[in-house]
Amino acid sequence: MGARRDLEDNFDFEIVDEFLDHYAMMIDVMEPLIVDLGKDAAYTRSVEELFRIFHNIKSASNFLRLESMIRLATFVEDALEEMRLNEGPANEGLINWFLEISDMFSQWQEDLKLDNALSKINFSLLKLPDLETA
Repeated sequence: MGARRDLEDNFDFEIVDEFLDHYAMMIDVMEPLIVDLGKDAAYTRSVEELFRIFHNIKSASNFLRLESMIRLATFVEDALEEMRLNEGPANEGLINWFLEISDMFSQWQEDLKLDNALSKINFSLLKLPDLETA
């Protein structure tokens, strides 16, 4: 039994379907916002939008008891909270880390589509890069 089947067995189909739809939309906008972290003019807006996305993922995955997503979204949300104190732009290492984070959340989206177990978090994602601006 995969992650999607587990969700459908434990929650109303409409809740699961709505989560998957919103999750897909958040995944779609994540990468352009990450790239924009490297631009002075877009840094603050991108940090705020990414914070909102990861907060929403954390909240929804908490409700649905998706532990891996909860843990990683919380970790990223905490990093974004610190980034709010910086004026930007983000350094290359930080942008690359966020792109890898985005890839992990995209992998989970694919896992859910295919009804696979959620992939394990790559431990390199749990090493926070330098949050200082470029």
